[in-house]
Amino acid sequence: MRRLPPTEATGLWSGARHALPTAYGTTDLVVLGLGVMIGAGIFSLAGRQAATMAGPGVILSFMIAGITSLLVAFCIAELSSAMPASGSAYTFTYVIFGEVWAWIVGWALVMELLLATAVVARVWSLFAAQMLADLGVRAPEPLAGFIGQIEGFDLFTLLILVLLTGVVALGARVGLRALWIIVIAKLVAIGAVIIVGATHFDQDNLAAIPAPPAPVEAAYDTLHSPLLGIVLGQTTAFGWFGIFAAAATITFAYIGFDVVATAAEEAEDAPRSVPKGIIRGLVITTVLYIAVAIVVVGMTPYDKIDTDAPLASAFRQAGEGFMVHVINIGAVLGLTTVVLVLLVGLTRVVFSMARDGLFPRPLAKINRSYHSPTTATLVIGGLAILLAEFVPVLTLEPLVVIGTLFAFIMVAAGVIRMRRTMPDLPRGFRTPLSPYVPIASILASLWLMVNLQVVTWLYFLAWMAFGLLVYLVYGRRKSVLGGGSPPLALVDARGRHRR
Repeated sequence: MRRLPPTEATGLWSGARHALPTAYGTTDLVVLGLGVMIGAGIFSLAGRQAATMAGPGVILSFMIAGITSLLVAFCIAELSSAMPASGSAYTFTYVIFGEVWAWIVGWALVMELLLATAVVARVWSLFAAQMLADLGVRAPEPLAGFIGQIEGFDLFTLLILVLLTGVVALGARVGLRALWIIVIAKLVAIGAVIIVGATHFDQDNLAAIPAPPAPVEAAYDTLHSPLLGIVLGQTTAFGWFGIFAAAATITFAYIGFDVVATAAEEAEDAPRSVPKGIIRGLVITTVLYIAVAIVVVGMTPYDKIDTDAPLASAFRQAGEGFMVHVINIGAVLGLTTVVLVLLVGLTRVVFSMARDGLFPRPLAKINRSYHSPTTATLVIGGLAILLAEFVPVLTLEPLVVIGTLFAFIMVAAGVIRMRRTMPDLPRGFRTPLSPYVPIASILASLWLMVNLQVVTWLYFLAWMAFGLLVYLVYGRRKSVLGGGSPPLALVDARGRHRR
């Protein structure tokens, strides 16, 4: 149970921990959060969950997911202000609980971010293909079967991953400039959706939360029913059960605020700027998601929502056909920034784990020209391409949620433990009402986890068991704290790279 000393986590023991150049101010971190949290889901998730699970109560589902995320955000903000390292929850756990738990959390983060990258890239292709179709642009016949595919080889998925992997490999500053431009554009699109949609709002569509239908035998199989539903014998949608079940799925929309913490080593005045970036970004995102949810269920009765294109069909029925193009463009732009920031976050987590010896050391090498972990970025980009192209990733989306919620629980528990074991460690932010807020975040995260399907739990446990095997075979022996060799790339006192 080796633990990383706090001084080592913040970079005092190895110059390699200062190898990432400063790139982000407070506002940049807010934009980073908006870039990863606001994707195409803002235009479709509320409609799908309203039609299939929660009815008008989907607005409450968004609030529940947002409050849960905010509780955890307070905890991440405190830990990142005390240990501003690129490993985020992985590094926090390494310091507070030890190497084994750090590996488990890091392994869960790798699953979360890598799978999320592949999922979002595939969805980007679907929206890009739909945007071209709505604009009347037809793909050449030989390519038509390889664009906008749910499964199998997809040219657009390959294109976006290759392009954004290259952008991330060129360094944080290049990606940040692109991020600012795209985030501003998609916020304009979201604003247009809210303003125009509000003119067609009908409050009668929010009248009541539909009651659960009468149970139907064999309506749901065990593996694809929520774990809590199996325990309680409740497997129907709608009602309060449906609201909470939808909240668990909606948590996927908020995933990303924790990625902001992975930029801590590259942030100016990280102990203060990172907490502000995390919390402000999450609050803005929550408000926007709830506003769009109100619009979509206010424009169309929940039982008449088109689950394939909720907002687009609602605007068509309202005679606002031009808004379809706004939604398509906003979705494509939103997904572009999500993939970009996910790649940044995953690169930093893998970089940190490799720097500690738990992953192969070459992944911790900093490129001298771009001041970026280029090797790690290219490897991650390649893995994301393989996963997105050859695995039906859209069916595995809930794994992203369960991996994230697991990391959230460890972070919240870390705040409680750190307050007891390291009370004098300097912090730029303190979680309010501790330990009550961390305890509440743990309970809320557990509640959302048990609302996920049984099959998701089985996949998650299998992934974690495989991860423990990898640690025992490789990480335990290669760890720097366990006597392994130091990272490849070091930086001397003058900031010059040396081997």
